[in-house]
Amino acid sequence: MTAVLGGCGSTGSSDVTLELVAADYGDSAASSSKKYWDDLAEGYESRHPGVKVHVDVYSWNDVDRKVKEMVAAGHAPDLAQIGAYADYAAAGKLYPASDLLSIRTQADFLSSLADAGQWQHVQYGIPFAASTRVLFYNKTLFGEAGITPPTNWSELAADAGALKAKGVKYPYALPLGPEEAQAETLQWLLSGGNGYTDDVGTYTIDSPQNVKTFTWLKDELVGKGLTGPVAPGRLNRADAFAAFADGQVGMLNGHPTLMQQAARKGVKFGMVPLPGRTGRARASMGVTDWMMGFRQNGHAEQIGDFLDYAYQEKNVLAFSREYGLLPVTDSASNTMAESGAARDKELRPFLDQLPTSQQYPVGKTSWAAVSAAVKKDIGQAVAPTGSPAGVLTRLQSAASAADSANSG
Repeated sequence: MTAVLGGCGSTGSSDVTLELVAADYGDSAASSSKKYWDDLAEGYESRHPGVKVHVDVYSWNDVDRKVKEMVAAGHAPDLAQIGAYADYAAAGKLYPASDLLSIRTQADFLSSLADAGQWQHVQYGIPFAASTRVLFYNKTLFGEAGITPPTNWSELAADAGALKAKGVKYPYALPLGPEEAQAETLQWLLSGGNGYTDDVGTYTIDSPQNVKTFTWLKDELVGKGLTGPVAPGRLNRADAFAAFADGQVGMLNGHPTLMQQAARKGVKFGMVPLPGRTGRARASMGVTDWMMGFRQNGHAEQIGDFLDYAYQEKNVLAFSREYGLLPVTDSASNTMAESGAARDKELRPFLDQLPTSQQYPVGKTSWAAVSAAVKKDIGQAVAPTGSPAGVLTRLQSAASAADSANSG
């Protein structure tokens, strides 16, 4: 336990500069996360005159690579807010969360997210921001087709057929292209009753349920021309979102930022839980981005004190509201759930799913390699000449090999 519990006390040191590398959640210079971090650092420094916080913000295209290069060069930052932590934990480069955070801060995290931050049963990844996925549908197109939102796969296929009959370009957009295929894949695996791993963390990519799921996708959606003119393996998530915002998509899985994107274009949309094979999916997909503290510079006390400040409810809410993301703490989540503000009400369908959502297997050091393999190959499973069982078996073999090699 750190010596500092209040978040506003003296760190007992002076003239320390904490180096923080963070991801940019904005979509322009005006909305860059740099402003949030600069304001947060200024607020912290005003209470802690002996500590400075220097923040560098990079796009998501660059931030993970940038931190990896810094660590490899022997110049690890004190703090990194990026997409994955397990490799650094396995290499012994991170502080356990319990060495940094006050008991109050640790206890405030949503338990499912804190658990997802564990490597070998010790928490190293500190949740920073989260999102879940729901099924978006175009209300105008649904009205013209005389259909209602689906609650199971057969209804989804029937709705897609009705949309196609009305000339909708993408009745159901299925982005299995390399940008974010691992996300669309997990959503469908969950809706089919399984996932990437079993309850003890063993990869189950080629399970009978998963093979059935992709066989259904291939035969009942893709094979019947219900996924649009671009082959799913070549359709990226960003392009699918853009097409939805242009009114060309009847349905697709989406996260909170799609609300803003569609609203800017005047698209009237609704949101429902992702349908499962015979009813609501057993779990929604959740994605968490991570904060972590590096050991190299020995600033555990200052790192922990700054994080206790950063995770105060007002700061967590400010970031979540600015970028349409879900808070990772119980206190902020409860405040958002009870809020009457329109911006908070919009996030409620996503917020309701977060406590029971299923994350990527981020605690496995093999996950980065497995995710890359899924991005590269999963689109072939639904191609006209593709074999769902064959593709999933190859991915399972690659996952098992990566798992053995990493022993993670």
